[in-house]
Amino acid sequence: MPAKLPAPMNPNLAGMLFAAGAGLCFALLNSQLRALAQVLPPFEVQFLRYAAGLLPLLPWIWRAGLAAYRPNGIAGQMWRGAVHASGLFFWFTALPHIPFAEMTAIGFTTPLFIMLGAVTFLGERMIWQRWAAALLGFAGVLVVVGPNLTGAGGGFSVIMLCSSPLFAASFLITKALTRRDAPEVIVAWQSITVALFTFPFAAWDWEWPNATQWGIVILCGMLGTLGHFLLTTAFKLADISTAQPVRFLDLIWATLLGYLVFSEVPERSTLVGGLVIFAATSWIARVEAKRKP
Repeated sequence: MPAKLPAPMNPNLAGMLFAAGAGLCFALLNSQLRALAQVLPPFEVQFLRYAAGLLPLLPWIWRAGLAAYRPNGIAGQMWRGAVHASGLFFWFTALPHIPFAEMTAIGFTTPLFIMLGAVTFLGERMIWQRWAAALLGFAGVLVVVGPNLTGAGGGFSVIMLCSSPLFAASFLITKALTRRDAPEVIVAWQSITVALFTFPFAAWDWEWPNATQWGIVILCGMLGTLGHFLLTTAFKLADISTAQPVRFLDLIWATLLGYLVFSEVPERSTLVGGLVIFAATSWIARVEAKRKP
């Protein structure tokens, strides 16, 4: 008898796995950006990160030809780049003035905005388990950062909060773009458009990186491109709201990297919050694995 082929993986579960991989890439990326932004102007670092993000794609673009990377409508790609660059502008304007705890809590509001937008603009059918997992994940974040929340960011906290719905809108546009363009096309045009829109802010306070810093920039470009490719693939495979509870795993990746790279020993609240996030993510993964595509 011929051997049975393994059943294909549930698209929702596959999307969650791709999103988890993207989160790990972004955690590695942010650890490098954090170090780079301490020695170079933040807006320049952000521009270089997206400009370098195109470098890993050049061999594939050369092999497939420029025509293969022509999007089905340039307007959507430009809108996505403009919206994402706007979010970056608010984020980096507030970043030097926001304590780490406030920055972390504000950053994790983006998945909640995405879930709201998925229902409102994409017409996704929302199941209660996704909302429960997302809210439980956010509660885990608050367990981690809550003891250090001081409100010291003041008005800059509001400025940073403005970036969350903009980043959410960028990802919602990405989900819409996956209906007509391949993930590699979307990622390539993200690098092009965001670099284009952020260059004026980088040029205003430009400092030439040294050889070591250029190496870190190239590494950041590779990590960012891989992360966005995995995330865009996740959006193509599954509802965008499916992947959002997984986004809270990013805090666990960041904690592990903080310990391994910066020797930052996690506090008890970090471990407790991490367990809450892991429990929420594991539960929603089991729920999604049982759902029919």
